[in-house]
Amino acid sequence: MSLSCYYADLHIHIGRNINNRPVKITGSKSLTLTNILKEASRNKGIQIVGIVDSHVPSVQVELEQLMAKGLATEHENGGIQFEEVTLFLGSEIEIYDKNCQGPIHVLCFFPNLAIMKNFTNWISKHITNIHLSSQRYYGNGKDLQYKVKELGGLFIPAHVFTPFKSLYGKGVKQSLLEVFDPDLIDAIELGLSADTAMADCISEIHRYTFLTNSDAHSLAKIAREYQTLRLENPTFYEFALALAHIQDRKVITNYGMNPLLGKYNRTVCAECFQVVKAESGCICGSTKVVKGVRDRINELKDTSESPDCRAPYIYQVPLEYIPSLGPKTYNKLLARFGTEMKILHEATESELKEVVKDNIASAIVGMRKGVLPITAGGGGKYGKVSPIK
Repeated sequence: MSLSCYYADLHIHIGRNINNRPVKITGSKSLTLTNILKEASRNKGIQIVGIVDSHVPSVQVELEQLMAKGLATEHENGGIQFEEVTLFLGSEIEIYDKNCQGPIHVLCFFPNLAIMKNFTNWISKHITNIHLSSQRYYGNGKDLQYKVKELGGLFIPAHVFTPFKSLYGKGVKQSLLEVFDPDLIDAIELGLSADTAMADCISEIHRYTFLTNSDAHSLAKIAREYQTLRLENPTFYEFALALAHIQDRKVITNYGMNPLLGKYNRTVCAECFQVVKAESGCICGSTKVVKGVRDRINELKDTSESPDCRAPYIYQVPLEYIPSLGPKTYNKLLARFGTEMKILHEATESELKEVVKDNIASAIVGMRKGVLPITAGGGGKYGKVSPIK
């Protein structure tokens, strides 16, 4: 048995369907199924993508057309191959039942198109519009878990610390036990404003593998966060083994932005976006506060220990975050090195300097080392990366 490493981003939305109709309302018009697969394969160098609007019938039609043309093929062990990338079929669902304090987004993945269609038929009876993304599910959270498991799927709470529409943001008061069966959760997605060290302050999620995904709403945002998976091959069932740490399959490394760059890292005033230290209000007079991820985790913190098997979390920013690295420079780098993954992980500083200015090459290397200066984000505004002086 030979195991290899694969780059994976497992939370990507569809902006428009094959009929140019919106799926994710806030998604880019260019964010179509085919464009995602091409971008991941040809430019990003991501080998596994999870498209979380695969429950939408028109998305399934586009996939069937790719398969009919011989451009995509289903793996026997789950997943669909297109060029150099494997697609995992996923669905993002919003749960808000009587046990929730607020809405919770979850990801449900299934091995093949036939099973995803089965899920579409079932979930369409519990949501208002099957043709749109991230729809409110009218039912019990555990019942959704039971259905996912009945169909052989994977159940993963999404961006679990963001202030809105997440498990710990507002979904539960204190524990996931308030809404879910812990034995039917396969992994935890951290989200852009949290890293492994922050998440491991909560002991009840120590048992789960952590995932770092982009939640991309545009082609450019694909792989702003991702992970490397150790698998025998890039299939759904190998991925399931990796989440359970079976037969040496596992997440090797989580690559994510420094939490300071996330939109919800600090608690801020909802009106003027100044950092505030308490929910009592802001010096501007407003009492509207968006609680930051860091402060919410401190409320829930019950341990200072981390599991021994936890994958390392490497701080990394997308190339578009690097100061002075515009589209022309980006295209020059792609022309020289092939994909973003090769630029980020393989190109040496001297090789980079053959293509771009010294300051940009130094910034890319500095990004790898985690030494780029950062201004924290909060209240819906991303943090910023400053040039190395």
